[in-house]
Amino acid sequence: MNPTPQLKLRVLFVDDEPHLRELMQMELPRLGHDVTVCPDTRSAVETLKRATFDAAILDLKMEHDTSGLQVLAHLKQVSPDTEAVIMTGYASQETTVNALRLGAFDYLTKPCKLADIEGLLLRIVEKKKLSNHAAALQTRVVAAEGPGLLVGGSPAMRPVQQFIETVAPTDATVLITGETGTGKEVVARSIYNQSHRAGMPFVPVNCGAVAQNLAESELFGHRKGSFTGADKDRKGMFEVANGGTLFLDELGELDKNIQVKMLRFLESGEVRRLGDTESITADVRVICATNRDLKKEIADGRFREDLLFRLNTFHIHLPPLRERTEDIPDLARHLLARHAKKPVDQVMGLLTPEALDTMLRYWWPGNVRELSNAMEYAWIVSGGRPITAHHLPHDVRTGRQNPPATIRFPTATVPAAPASEPMPEQPRGKTLEDVEMEYILQVYAKNNQNKQATAAELGISLKTLYNKLHKYEDERQRRAG
Repeated sequence: MNPTPQLKLRVLFVDDEPHLRELMQMELPRLGHDVTVCPDTRSAVETLKRATFDAAILDLKMEHDTSGLQVLAHLKQVSPDTEAVIMTGYASQETTVNALRLGAFDYLTKPCKLADIEGLLLRIVEKKKLSNHAAALQTRVVAAEGPGLLVGGSPAMRPVQQFIETVAPTDATVLITGETGTGKEVVARSIYNQSHRAGMPFVPVNCGAVAQNLAESELFGHRKGSFTGADKDRKGMFEVANGGTLFLDELGELDKNIQVKMLRFLESGEVRRLGDTESITADVRVICATNRDLKKEIADGRFREDLLFRLNTFHIHLPPLRERTEDIPDLARHLLARHAKKPVDQVMGLLTPEALDTMLRYWWPGNVRELSNAMEYAWIVSGGRPITAHHLPHDVRTGRQNPPATIRFPTATVPAAPASEPMPEQPRGKTLEDVEMEYILQVYAKNNQNKQATAAELGISLKTLYNKLHKYEDERQRRAG
């Protein structure tokens, strides 16, 4: 007994021989498929207006009728996903080539056996299963990673957005830094989606999740027999990403031996599988991310300085969520929509002012990832009703709150006056705020107008620095006017 395919196909069978149509009407359902038969191309075209099919078996030449190739051309226009098989008693190389050019899956030569048709349909079943599996995997990836949209129009995020727009069209290597959960992979996908490689593979690799003894094989591949358990040749992720983009997350976890091979690739574009004697060229754009301080890792001997120089062509630093609190409402709505599997405009009113106020005051040590988890929790607990503070996780309701921004001035910046001399008086009219602003501007100039470095040296958030600079500029313009 012939095995029944796991996937049932909807088959269109077009032939002018009555006995063949009758045979297909009996045998194809027995093989587990649905079948619709047509005696000529005109009825086939009319049928295609009313229904779609997974497969079509078309007679190439029918008496007093148009060519089966014309039906094939029409079929591929109206239903490009339908796999077509041409049957002909006049097989020739030219016929085969024309059919394949028009998109035929394969062809059969008459008289053909039922087993030949069954074999072709089984191959179509396997192709459909692979296609469905790929679509399912893509759906799961999108569900797990969330949308590739980088949400945020806060002052702290504007430079990030502008930087992405600048660097995306190039093939330059990009290093993304930031705390855990800030959305480094979303930035990597945004760069990829705006690049000329967007139609090619995007291959993410979590370097921290790969065992050290398998990392080299995972990234660069291996030849059969190169180590115990290597029972067949295997492509590495650099080869898999050929033509596209390789995203290496948690880069700081890589062993220094792997770092040497990475440096070789960045310098030569070549990778060598474990156990191989020849290198393979791969056209891959590399984007890396880490939450570690790589300069400190270099100082501690855990990371190669020359590799950092190669990776750090362009550097994007993602601010933590506590420094971009203006983005929390929009982010929360987008994340809530993802967990609710609804458009954003359908969840806009679900977050109450009370819930938003609570989220704006929370510290968010887990950043956007923690916010995503909080929105999933709130959606489930609220049962789809308006979300109040009561529906938020306990940590968000009771955890550490955002502290007021403060400036920590370096000690001993101004030498103390001798005890025998009176302290010099400050010029009249100069306030403490003026002194503070002067110091900020000095540090800002010293750091060549690098806001990130200035904020770090002052010990304030990037958001606070932006606000103070904007306030200063507004006041300067007011006085000038």
